[in-house]
Amino acid sequence: MIRLGLLLLASALLLPGKKVNVVSLEQLQATAIKPNNDSLYIVNFWATWCKPCVGEMPYFEEANTKFGAQKAKVVFVSLNSAKEEASVEKFVTAKTIQSEVLLLNAGNPNIWIDKIEPEWTGSIPATIMYKGGKKVFFHEGELKQAELDSIIKTKTN
Repeated sequence: MIRLGLLLLASALLLPGKKVNVVSLEQLQATAIKPNNDSLYIVNFWATWCKPCVGEMPYFEEANTKFGAQKAKVVFVSLNSAKEEASVEKFVTAKTIQSEVLLLNAGNPNIWIDKIEPEWTGSIPATIMYKGGKKVFFHEGELKQAELDSIIKTKTN
């Protein structure tokens, strides 16, 4: 009984520090794609098993720090399976990711990809930027720090 109580206490203490939130397509759209405000949402689709995705994450983290005052917000959207939530959480913690991390639980990608971006083939990494509820940038493939910073500068002005 004491062991169960300690386990419950430990899990309750860990929840406030939760780094990954599982979301549906509708929740993703409401929080990062459709907000009609003057913030630039930099939405990066990735997975823990994607080497180029993991390689560019530090660039997005730096951009989030650099451009946060200019109303730019990085949102990482993991395409790992929802069953892998614990391993994504562990990855995010190990990499000390500070940006918002969502785990998309939307089912068949052949159905939802076109709802996000019709030009997207489904390859990752993929980055889409939204401002005022409208897409202002799309790129499939890796971005380097200088490219990312330059794009953000033009989109926040």
